Amino acid sequence: MEGILTLHDFMLYTKSVTYILVVVALLGLAGFFWFLNERDEDDQDEPGIEH
Repeated sequence: MEGILTLHDFMLYTKSVTYILVVVALLGLAGFFWFLNERDEDDQDEPGIEH
């Protein structure tokens, strides 16, 4: 790759990087909530713990 030569190349590059970061952030957020919900369900199965 020769690098960024025009404004259009720069805008296309930054836009694609932004989309990749947003997708990674959404997947991380979904994984985090899944982790929290799985952990909460595991705690309810243990005897002696009242919620």
